[in-house]
Amino acid sequence: MNAKTVKETITWKQLISFFLPLGLSATLVTLSHVIINSTLARADNPEVVIASYAIPLSLLGLTERPVVLLRQACSALVRDRISFRAMGVVSSYVFACIILLGLILCYTPVGEWVFLYFFGVEREMLAATLSVYRILMYVSIFSGLRCLFHGIIIFNMRTKWLTIGMGVRIIAMYFLSLYFITTDNVSSGKVGAIIFLVGMVIEAAVAIWEGTSLLKHVIPEKAPNHPIETKQQIFSFYKPLLYSSVIAVIIGPSINAMLGKTTHIHLAISSFAIAGSLTQLVMSFFSYIHQIVLNFYRKDAVRVKKFILLLSFIPGALIAILAYTPIGPWFMTHVMGVNAELKQASLSAMRIFMIMTIVFPWLDYMNGIIMLRGQTKIMVFSQSANATITVITLFVAIATVPSWNGMIGALAQSVGMLAELLVVIYVLKRTNDVQQPNQLQENM
Repeated sequence: MNAKTVKETITWKQLISFFLPLGLSATLVTLSHVIINSTLARADNPEVVIASYAIPLSLLGLTERPVVLLRQACSALVRDRISFRAMGVVSSYVFACIILLGLILCYTPVGEWVFLYFFGVEREMLAATLSVYRILMYVSIFSGLRCLFHGIIIFNMRTKWLTIGMGVRIIAMYFLSLYFITTDNVSSGKVGAIIFLVGMVIEAAVAIWEGTSLLKHVIPEKAPNHPIETKQQIFSFYKPLLYSSVIAVIIGPSINAMLGKTTHIHLAISSFAIAGSLTQLVMSFFSYIHQIVLNFYRKDAVRVKKFILLLSFIPGALIAILAYTPIGPWFMTHVMGVNAELKQASLSAMRIFMIMTIVFPWLDYMNGIIMLRGQTKIMVFSQSANATITVITLFVAIATVPSWNGMIGALAQSVGMLAELLVVIYVLKRTNDVQQPNQLQENM
């Protein structure tokens, strides 16, 4: 159907019922990292143990970001079993590359070089760090499987299943965490990797179960007038997202690498990890704003804008409550088990992260407009701006204020995201087409 022929009125109830399960599932994703960090914080030497987990976790972004994009590509392009099979071929290529890269990093000198000279890992910590990544590398495979089937689930408006999958995952991770704590087995970062992997396997199983059911009973073999049939068509949409993702994944490792040059290395990395996990816990609820744009913008742009405007104020307000009221220190002390020094450093980093919480909702909204218009190449430029400004900020801060420790990472990540937003706004204003985005595909 031509998007210009009919304009629907979208109700607040429709937007909320679509978005709320997505927001809850994304929040639970971040909560899973809080569970892991809280578990590792109870080790005898928490700064070292958390650092041995946080560094390979940031490297995991090199392999997980490309598979997360499968969710967006699948939700945008898959409408029948034929297009899903083409999507499956593309996904298999991605998985094969991820496995190959993971094996190289885990079992060849390349991985040792990356951890020692890029991340600045101390040689005595190298073995522990590698042992953690040898577990984490498999997380990206199961993450890719869940994202592939999430795309089907989201387009068919079954978003509650994302929440269900994450709920089961969180319960399993929590009880596994309790097992390690009660048996006093929190001795290394491998504990965090095991908890993460088990949770991801469970969430992927739920997504595959529901997605397969939709393929069998709801999705037709061939949808009328749906043009997507080949892997080349999938790649034409996916590749610009992949290129921007490759640029984006250097941000996390770069930050952790530069934090290795601060005054107090372990405190810097640990405080950044804790502040970042809590900030992401707040922001993650709003990480599916682009899906609102993809699914509802052409039907009722005015209502979508009002809904996004309402959402945009919430993350900044929540992070301010955590950073500037007793709630944040209480949570870190009694829920996460963080010691006094690490708590104060984490609070300082969180206050810097407020910049990012203000920027993020609007960046995700603008990215939704870009994907709706099918101009994903813009993201290559915006992500390049993000990475460039982040790295420049890191170098300047390390050279001038190395005693800021974890705050340096928070500042660099926040300023980089602001630069990304400014580039997106500039390009959209130049095209003067924000109000009437072109269709990506007739089938969307």
